[in-house]
Amino acid sequence: MNHHTQLILRMSQESTTYSLFLFLFLSHGVLGYTVANSGQALLDLIQFQSSHMWTDDLSHRVLAYLNSRNVAFTIPSLQAAVENHLEQRLHQPQKLLEDLRKTDDQQFRTAMKCLLEDKKDSLDLKDIIVDLGEIRDRALQSPGMNRSLFLITLERCFQVLNSLECVKILGKVLRGSSGSFLQPDITEWLPRDLRKDAFTNLSAVFKDLYDQTSAHSQRALYSWITGILQTSSSAADDSVSWVSAENLWILGRYMVHLSFEEIMKISPIEIGLFISYDNATKQLDTVYDITPELAHAFLERISSSNFNMRNTSTIHRQGHGLWALELFCKMLGLLVCFYDDLEFLDAAVAQVLLHQMIKCSHLRGFQAGVQKLKAELLDIATENQTLNETLGSLSDAVVGLTYGQLESLSPEAVHRAISTLSQVSGWTKSQVIILSAKYLAHEKVLSFYNVSQMGALLAGVSTQDFCSMDRKDLSQVLRSAVSQYMFNLSPAQKQGILSKMIKAGGTASGIVEIQGAFFKEVSLFDLRREPGFNSTVLKEKELGRSQALFLYELLLKTTRRPEELLSVGQLVKGVTCSHIDAMSSDFFLAHFQDFQNNFALLSPYQVNCLAWKYWEVSRLSMPPFLLAALPAHYLASVPASQCVPFLISLGKSWLDSLVLDSHKKTSVLRKVQQCLDDSIADEYTVDIVGNLLCHLPAAIIDRGISPRAWATALHGLRDCPDLNPEQKAAVRLKLLGQYGLPQYWTAETTKDVGPFLVLFSGDELSSIAIKFPEILLQAASKMARTLLPKEFLWAVFESVQNGSDKLPSSDPMPGCHGVAAPSSDDIFKLAEANACWALEGLRCMEEDTFIRTVELLGAVQGFSQPQLMTLKEKAIQVWDMPSYWREHHIVSLGRIALALNESELQQLDLSSIDTVASLSQQTEWTPGQAESILQGFLDDSGYRIQDLKSFHLVGLGATLCAINITEIPLIKISEFRVVVARIGMLLCRTHVLAEFKRKAEVVFGDPAEWTSSVFQELGTIAAGLTKAELRMLDKDLMPYFQPSAIKCLPDEIFKELSAEQIASLGPENAAAVTHAQRQRLSPLQLQSLQWALDGAKTHSWPDAPASAGPTRTPSSRSPAGAPLSWGLWLGCSLLVLMAKLLCYFYFLFFDMESCSVSRLECSGAISAHCNLCLLGSSNSPASAAQVAGTTGMCHHARLIFVCLVEIGFHHVAWRQNLCGMKWVFFSFFFFLRRSFALVTQARVQWRNLGSPQPLPPGFKQFSCLSLPIACNLSSLQPLPLGFKQFSHLSLLSSWDYRRPPPCPAKFFVFLVETRFHHVGQAGIELLNSSNPAASVSQSAGITGMSHCAWPKGVFLLTARGPYKQVAALALERCQREAVREKAPF
Repeated sequence: MNHHTQLILRMSQESTTYSLFLFLFLSHGVLGYTVANSGQALLDLIQFQSSHMWTDDLSHRVLAYLNSRNVAFTIPSLQAAVENHLEQRLHQPQKLLEDLRKTDDQQFRTAMKCLLEDKKDSLDLKDIIVDLGEIRDRALQSPGMNRSLFLITLERCFQVLNSLECVKILGKVLRGSSGSFLQPDITEWLPRDLRKDAFTNLSAVFKDLYDQTSAHSQRALYSWITGILQTSSSAADDSVSWVSAENLWILGRYMVHLSFEEIMKISPIEIGLFISYDNATKQLDTVYDITPELAHAFLERISSSNFNMRNTSTIHRQGHGLWALELFCKMLGLLVCFYDDLEFLDAAVAQVLLHQMIKCSHLRGFQAGVQKLKAELLDIATENQTLNETLGSLSDAVVGLTYGQLESLSPEAVHRAISTLSQVSGWTKSQVIILSAKYLAHEKVLSFYNVSQMGALLAGVSTQDFCSMDRKDLSQVLRSAVSQYMFNLSPAQKQGILSKMIKAGGTASGIVEIQGAFFKEVSLFDLRREPGFNSTVLKEKELGRSQALFLYELLLKTTRRPEELLSVGQLVKGVTCSHIDAMSSDFFLAHFQDFQNNFALLSPYQVNCLAWKYWEVSRLSMPPFLLAALPAHYLASVPASQCVPFLISLGKSWLDSLVLDSHKKTSVLRKVQQCLDDSIADEYTVDIVGNLLCHLPAAIIDRGISPRAWATALHGLRDCPDLNPEQKAAVRLKLLGQYGLPQYWTAETTKDVGPFLVLFSGDELSSIAIKFPEILLQAASKMARTLLPKEFLWAVFESVQNGSDKLPSSDPMPGCHGVAAPSSDDIFKLAEANACWALEGLRCMEEDTFIRTVELLGAVQGFSQPQLMTLKEKAIQVWDMPSYWREHHIVSLGRIALALNESELQQLDLSSIDTVASLSQQTEWTPGQAESILQGFLDDSGYRIQDLKSFHLVGLGATLCAINITEIPLIKISEFRVVVARIGMLLCRTHVLAEFKRKAEVVFGDPAEWTSSVFQELGTIAAGLTKAELRMLDKDLMPYFQPSAIKCLPDEIFKELSAEQIASLGPENAAAVTHAQRQRLSPLQLQSLQWALDGAKTHSWPDAPASAGPTRTPSSRSPAGAPLSWGLWLGCSLLVLMAKLLCYFYFLFFDMESCSVSRLECSGAISAHCNLCLLGSSNSPASAAQVAGTTGMCHHARLIFVCLVEIGFHHVAWRQNLCGMKWVFFSFFFFLRRSFALVTQARVQWRNLGSPQPLPPGFKQFSCLSLPIACNLSSLQPLPLGFKQFSHLSLLSSWDYRRPPPCPAKFFVFLVETRFHHVGQAGIELLNSSNPAASVSQSAGITGMSHCAWPKGVFLLTARGPYKQVAALALERCQREAVREKAPF
């Protein structure tokens, strides 16, 4: 809360209770501001405030009161205490529970009553203003805080407050929770002697939370409710039911837990009385999980009362109208979905029942039976009338009409019934096409009025018809209620509307009129032509990222008010890192909430930029979850004391969208485990970790979650989108340990395990398929959009087969006798499990079954190619050859169309772009099939490539990739430029993308002029850039490539990106780099790629340490130009002195051939960068850290001094004509340090000596040491021309890294440091004697080396002490290589 001193807000001076604030955030010692007895004194303050009016001088009276209780406070310390204690209590919910338990009844009463306050009241002590409403809201939303209030309410509230007040508090707390509080053991805490009104209200709370409650908890709460109801019942013995009309009303949704026997004992009088209640229908409309057996029992009891369907039908037939019948059917609620007494029903009653059965779609399961009942009622409703006459009275049962029945309808009948048809949900695409065509055939001309009546049938209007509408009518459609159905339109239809709305070259286009998600279809080219945009206009529009990038930049230039733009949520998509960098600290902190409120709209790159900015301006108040967007080692800045805020913050976000690199995610989770101490001890910890629960390693799930926390954790794991195999195995073992084998499970257990049934084997699921087939089907339907295991699908398939009661066909097809063929009911129940049908079963399917279910079959993702071929043959059998198929036939096929060969595709009627658009939704076409579809459209429609409109290009979709590249230039620029974004979604081959890129140059100019918004608009088209064009791109544009474009870049072109460009890709694009692309990269490029994945900054913001110790804010840094500390001069003096003492050497003068090193690069094995050089006196410590590229250092660390000297390694850096002489350096590395305690072992990569050794905690790698010729302390010197960075230093394998080297080989490292807490490490690779000189160069990251540069003479005098052997080794190596290369030595 450090920058939230506004926690404290404006308030009234009413005499009201403010004890939540006083108690929660001032009780029990206000940290450093209280004396020993302050806790009790501050609790006594509650009593003080309850008897005093709030006046302007109250703050001083409060202080006087506190001082009289020996608690020393001042006004500033009291305000600081409020802020500090608030933060502490929000992160210590268990401490709150302890506090509340220690209060006396009076204190507890006033504290809890504050929860009843709904007003946004405030506490004004003149000098201190506290917003109690905000505090209360934060408390109820904070993880763990709700749980403490829930537990203390159960423990004490009913003993201290009246029961109605406690029920109200429980309602507030429970409705603010996820439902995980309601565990089966809750009934142990619930009182059984509640007043009737309190009991009724509490039962209502439990009914409202029914869907969020586990099946076991539902059963426990049902037992608690019925226990009280039975106790209060006047039933004398078991023969009289305790279930009265009032008790049924109290039970509400819980009535589905009544047994069949209990229902059948209900008195006809009581059930009739219940049905007559005004709100009985509301109760019966919510019994979504009632079973057919219980529904029939209720219907039987209702029919035994005065409310009888047959009696009601008789009243209707006697001429008393339909109102009584309609009222009765409405009273039945969802029970009407199971009414199967059809013997005496007439058409009118059937129509009334069908009208009420619209609500049956809310049932959980049993939908196949509902569809079957609707079909039977449909037959009765049309018994003596034609379908044309009854169409408008059939309600949503019309969805069950076959294509033949729909095609038999007259246009006039469809027009009369349009008000009903337009409101029906559940239409298939082919049905919509047929009905829309019928409706439009009657209307002749499309107008606003006609289209506005179509509702759900709007998607059946062809693209060409939309284009033929008057622009004004179309504009009215976009503003009317029917626009809510626009999301059902295909991309081609949307583009057709846009092409009509936006007049080419016009000055007053209709862009501004387009609202909502439809606005995302507007092209960047059209946006550039529209002058009428402002922040107000954009508030009702959903923006694409390219649109947001362009509009934010445009409006920022015109308004100069970024705060106004940030208030338009969608515009945050267009905020670039340069915009964030340009924000002042105060502005950024004041408006960061705008970013946080729209966090889901931000890209990972934007989040990374926000994290760096926050780190720069106010790292102490930085939202902890942002640390996950920074390089992994920044997590070390989270001390143990801040673990809870860190976990809460990170647990509220989805880690998969925040961290894209698996290695970095491992580091984040390692920090999470460290904070958790590898265990979850209780429910509070589960509340705190939030979504992080989905990422906990299998070991914690298996052994780290305590039995006390498991039920709550299981509730959270249900919502995890994608557990890894190890996590799934751990959850399965825990479930088996908790519930035993599936064969012993109850219905409640099976329901609670529901989402985890996919974890079990086929053998384990077989018992579930037999005992609880409907529960298994319900679980499968909830996971319909996920890829389900084959064993689970087979269990679902077997459960349906076992329950199927269909009779063998009386007239089977040839070869189908005894073959199990699917029925319509089977296909409807199975959904994705239809993939388990044998080829013989699909071949023997009845024609009527295929007609009714073809769209369901076409949506199954798991069908194999042979299954698709069988279904295609079935379609030919039913509909004749493809040349006879109409549009609705082709559209209904879905994935089955993938089985059509090129010849069959050419037979289709593809004259409509809407037909082609439906085919192009499939992405698995072969190039030959795609070419056949494209050519078929051109042939059947009569269009040439140069005639194609923008909506044609969009409708062609993936088939456009089959276009001949010689024809791409023929596409009109005026049509291409408005659909660039749509074409940029296609994953075409490289040569096609390259041609589209040339087309894009005509629209957006030379690639060197492209902006971030253009790159976003282009999508995969940007992958058509040439090597030269890619190399010249500014690195700041790299994050604005779309990830799909990165994947499409050819490997040989992607490798042409510079290391700097790759480092600037951003996390999302770096994660999109393919394995093949990685293999072509150099070590330095790979290192840059890892930096991008890790979120390393590419801006000029000052870096900061990753230590866990305290850091200073930027304002505490030394100013630029401040003199360096004495450590600089001492370090240089020691450096020179040590050099003289350790070794005498001469510089060698020799001639060289004019052959130079072409490139030296850093090894990709090094994961961090360190560019070290001596600084001049004008450089501040901050710039020292910046130049050194250091991370993880405290700000009192000054500098590391490096002097690079090489012994005998003649391939590192050659330099000609330096100061008039030709020479090479032979020297040592010296790192002089003042304190030796924190120097750590280098990370060693062995060739023959084992595995890499891990780094000690808190230490990071560095590499890429600069090789300066001279270090001038008066100014910072750049690298001399011709010198490159190098790293990955080689050592001989004779060195035992576990001990100080008795005879150091090649390179020696001594550290000189002044107060530098965390010294980095160089990557060192040990070579053995078998490694040739080329390997040495390679291991040093040196490439492009020429061996023609050799000294013609060497004169080496002496090297004393242990270094003599080193010099000899170096000389020997040079002699051997000289002989091998036949060079003079």
